[in-house]
Amino acid sequence: MEPTRYDTTGNRRAGSARRTVERLNPPNRLWGSNGVAFGPDGRLYVAQFLAGQISVVDPATGDVEVVVPMDGPVQSPDDLAFGADGSMYIADLVPGRVWRRGPEGEYTLVRGDVANPNGITCVGDRLFVNEMKPDGRLMELFPGGGDPRVLTEGLALGNAMQLGPDGHLYYPHMMSGPNPLLTGQVWRIPPDGGTPEVVADDVHQPVAVRFDQGGVLHVLSRGPEGIVTRIDLHGSGSRTLVTSGVVGLDNAAFDAENRMFVSSYASGGVTEMHPDGRTRELVPRGLDGPYGVTIDLGGRVYAADHYRVASPSRTGVTTHSLLHFAHGIAADGELLHLTSQFGQVQTYDPGTGAVRERAGGLRRPLGITVAPDGSLVVAESDGGRVVAVDANDAISVLADGLERPADVAHDAEGRCYVSDEGAGTVLRIEADAPPAVVVDGLDAPQGLAVLGEELFTVETGSRRLRAVSLVTGEVRIDAEDLPVGAPPGVVPRAEPALFAQGMPGLARRFAGLAASPDGALLLSANGEGTVLRLTPVERS
Repeated sequence: MEPTRYDTTGNRRAGSARRTVERLNPPNRLWGSNGVAFGPDGRLYVAQFLAGQISVVDPATGDVEVVVPMDGPVQSPDDLAFGADGSMYIADLVPGRVWRRGPEGEYTLVRGDVANPNGITCVGDRLFVNEMKPDGRLMELFPGGGDPRVLTEGLALGNAMQLGPDGHLYYPHMMSGPNPLLTGQVWRIPPDGGTPEVVADDVHQPVAVRFDQGGVLHVLSRGPEGIVTRIDLHGSGSRTLVTSGVVGLDNAAFDAENRMFVSSYASGGVTEMHPDGRTRELVPRGLDGPYGVTIDLGGRVYAADHYRVASPSRTGVTTHSLLHFAHGIAADGELLHLTSQFGQVQTYDPGTGAVRERAGGLRRPLGITVAPDGSLVVAESDGGRVVAVDANDAISVLADGLERPADVAHDAEGRCYVSDEGAGTVLRIEADAPPAVVVDGLDAPQGLAVLGEELFTVETGSRRLRAVSLVTGEVRIDAEDLPVGAPPGVVPRAEPALFAQGMPGLARRFAGLAASPDGALLLSANGEGTVLRLTPVERS
């Protein structure tokens, strides 16, 4: 087997005497890819917000090595830059910190009170950072100490920025105008302060600005088409739009030969993009998670992949829609129902692209299922509740006082079950009665599914698939060594309900489980970025 982000040796594999295990899509070696920059060693450094780590990619071979681990001091790196002395500066978005990692690998906290730091760049030995929030600031920070110097305020979600050939700092406004999804701007300001000015308007969903070796400005779009707008600022002023097909571009870096490498927040990977839009995958893209998983009546598998809804296949992954912070998913005829880390429950129609909000204000909703009466049943993880959303979008509470509910499922008789990750239990919810324990002593159970008279759950702590007879209560292990959670040997920090200003914080890793009509189970193998199909072994 090939090395993955979960297993760098390539030797580990899920084992089961009762089920065959197959991947529906290739593993994704990067747990998302955000800010990218070439280091002094000529390798490409990649910030991975979802993983809480930074990896380095060899541009010649595509080999990936973790240099800032997910159990280190940096929590959610979103962008990075290198100073004149080889130090790496890191924008740690959720906790609002900016770090310096020295040439010898030592960490120093530069600032711990920046709101949503994201865009970061160095000008010689000077350090600049901007804030990805409404009315954000662009500041100069001083690694040796001292208060920040604010160059300007009023940024409409700042992001990846760079010094231009004219000596100005260029930065995008990710959102502006009456419809923030359709218009955006690029601004510039002198690094010593002054009046900021718009240099480009009506740019397609700008997320990052980068200059190539010839001084041409490249503006990346965060949209599904992978558009890059090239602007000749110092010549004719002409614009050229190139469509790469890389969904959800995040950042880019040019090497000494003027080759352009781009990252994708939505699908990870590192891709070389040629001037005519042709692409070459240096590190193949794939699933950032996945989180929830479901299958429709036609047999199509869908995954909620934090930033999008996608379908796995042997050749890769198809993105259906960029629906940000989607974690739970359930098929219902031609519709898909989703939970969002924004606290929403949504109904999405893949045929038309229409999205209907069904509920809001929930506290980290995760698993979702459709009840026999058509209502949507949701595990509200941080609320300790299981709630139902009816056809009129009214919310009712089915159970509360739970520790950390993760997923929900119904059996053939319409009885509802919930996995409680915090308590290590699976409970049955019955009207006018306290939840009844079906099985306890589990190790962080998450994904839940029912097949016939058996209930299945994923123990993410011990990486096992448990089966429970709903008739006799017998419990058995159906599969082991599942690639879920952090890589073996890595103990990630606790994942609190941390929210950055205006956006959800780190994603709680959620290993979803779904039952297929043919008796197979579908598992979100979020440790390696695949969906696994576990098919019963025929017994003579």
